[in-house]
Amino acid sequence: MNLLAGERIITLETSTDSALPRFLASLGASVVRVDRAQLAREIVDASMLIDRVGLGALGEIGWARDRIETVNPRIVHVSITPFGSHGPRAGWLGSELVCSAMGGVLGVTGTPDRPPVKEALDACGFHADMVAAAGALAAHYERGTSGAGQHVDVSIQEVAFSRNVNGVLVWQFDRRKLQRVGGALNYGRATVRCIWRLADGWCFHTLMTGRLGAPANQALSDWMDEAGLRNPLRSTDWLRYDRSALPAAVRADWEDAIDAFFRTRTKEEISSEGRRRGINAAPLHEPADVLKDPHLQAREFWRESAGVRVPDRFVRVVEGGRVANGAVHADGAVHARGSARNVPNRGGALAGVRVLDFSWALVGSITTKTLGDLGADVVKVESRTRPCLSRIDVQVSASKPGEFDDKPWFANLNTSKRSLALDLKRSEAREVLGPLIQWADVIVENFSPGTMAKLGLDFEHLQQMHPGLIMVSGSVYGQTGPLAKEWGVDGTGGALSGRTFLTGWPDRDPVIPGAVPYGDVIVPYVMAAATAAALEHRRTSGRGCHIDASMYEICVQQMYGAIVQCQRGGPPQRSGNADSQVFHQGVYPVEGIDRWIAISCATPVQWERLRGLAQLSADLDSSACDPHIADWSGKFPGCELAARLQSAGIAAGEVQDIEDLVELDPQIAARGSLIPLDHRALGRFGHVRTPLTFSRSLVPIFAAPRLGEHSRQVAGQLAGLSDDRIDALDQLGVFQ
Repeated sequence: MNLLAGERIITLETSTDSALPRFLASLGASVVRVDRAQLAREIVDASMLIDRVGLGALGEIGWARDRIETVNPRIVHVSITPFGSHGPRAGWLGSELVCSAMGGVLGVTGTPDRPPVKEALDACGFHADMVAAAGALAAHYERGTSGAGQHVDVSIQEVAFSRNVNGVLVWQFDRRKLQRVGGALNYGRATVRCIWRLADGWCFHTLMTGRLGAPANQALSDWMDEAGLRNPLRSTDWLRYDRSALPAAVRADWEDAIDAFFRTRTKEEISSEGRRRGINAAPLHEPADVLKDPHLQAREFWRESAGVRVPDRFVRVVEGGRVANGAVHADGAVHARGSARNVPNRGGALAGVRVLDFSWALVGSITTKTLGDLGADVVKVESRTRPCLSRIDVQVSASKPGEFDDKPWFANLNTSKRSLALDLKRSEAREVLGPLIQWADVIVENFSPGTMAKLGLDFEHLQQMHPGLIMVSGSVYGQTGPLAKEWGVDGTGGALSGRTFLTGWPDRDPVIPGAVPYGDVIVPYVMAAATAAALEHRRTSGRGCHIDASMYEICVQQMYGAIVQCQRGGPPQRSGNADSQVFHQGVYPVEGIDRWIAISCATPVQWERLRGLAQLSADLDSSACDPHIADWSGKFPGCELAARLQSAGIAAGEVQDIEDLVELDPQIAARGSLIPLDHRALGRFGHVRTPLTFSRSLVPIFAAPRLGEHSRQVAGQLAGLSDDRIDALDQLGVFQ
């Protein structure tokens, strides 16, 4: 189902193999690379323009925004640049390394005894492209209503910053900073090891909190017992386990025992016996392993291109039924005859769209946050009997165990939503849910595949209830294939895709890429983008669809270059901060404790400028210069040296920590990257915004709801129930 069939997209001097053009092409669009000389001719009838230079640079070559609007008022114009098209650093030069440094990701990646180390390939750039996809296709949908295009601006630095939600929270509430912890993850108060050496490689594994992780944690403990190894995990009540509250000494003892166990296992045992037992572990694949994976082959993930296999689609789209007993409205919405729309129109590119949200944790919650922050009316269905992990994980001192409404993590993930508390296991809940399914344009879920079917809410049944509905499902492995129902988390996608194996130093074990979520924050923008495309496609075709997004596959898309290299030039290996596409780059010390600067010289000309500034001897080649650069850079404050290098035409940026970003960075402040909102339980604090700037479709966001805050409102206004019936259902425990 080609959601963008007939759309012609031009990308200015950018390879059509980069992530955003590939994503749009995978949905059926025609994508063409053009140069500046061709722009005047090609822009006239294009649906979308992608540039990577920004409005300022376009204006300098005669293509200011007002000229673009005059030549083609319907065009959706997307700019993806290191620092965005506005703000005091809009003109700064950037690279993947520099954007990671200044976005707060680089500083928490690696080990404390070495400089910070970048994630594999173009992690921040790929993330920005997926954010841009969501913005571009939301503007595409809005154009179907208004007839007008607009500009969508994306800053790679700001996108990188948006991944630092945990860091932002612990800084704002507790004035703590997350640190580099190598093969572990920071969870607010706890540091939990995640990478383990095997007999023949490495695996990813983490003990998860509460009901979510209990079965997998118990399975690991049982396996350790059967292997006859020391097991201090034995007899743990996993339903009561809280990773944030476990004493550090106890965790250290557990991790010593887990380490000893994993060293006796192989990658094959983790893939086979580990999966059979249901432990939360995945081997760290190399690109060659990814190419051989039977699951990806079963899902027909690959296509041939220029003699090699490359990732094909970003999502699977299954065609649904045609709208019946209703109408597709001018704004693209669908509803049954006689149903009340009751959509609060706050403006925004997705104004009027109605979303029924069954999501939990990160992937689904960020998807619906994005839709809500762009103007959709989102009703979140949740329950006190199975609360979201983000409502129970205590990460900061302002939160208390057992409280559902005082978690800033949940607050950040769930802006611009209403909350309906509903116990779906009670048959009476259908009195509320049935009308809401008729009300909705879109249903979003990220449960394990099969869960919605158990509730009678799988795509087949939903289509019978509401033809033309758009269903969006996110999972680790996708809805089909031999691994579809296997359990996994964010780190699973990184492990299986090759991301984790390729992150770190060549002489060390791999480290967690970014030490902040990646798959969990990439997949939502892919889901939101596909949703917007599906809404516009339904406007013209009348057909709904089921969007199937796999974290594993989307992470493999980020590994595109490594997958190609593996087939053409040998297996890629960890390379620290080096990049084959950059002439010379590195991370060097500056004044202060654990303070660093990232410097990228894309060309030999820039390298010679750096040699001159650092007064490097002419007889030193680039590979021998790093110690001398480090001696020179260590004499300067990072911000001062970065500004000096930028003035010399060299991409550079201080490796910023969360205090730098929240309190001091003028570019982050100018772009409004943190939005202060009043929260009833936590007071006023900064919420990380959806990092998209639209020229026309502006919309205010609002704070996350208390659990069940809008239950009566939704049951009455949207489901059409009387006050007496709502009271009766409340007495039965339906609104739990």
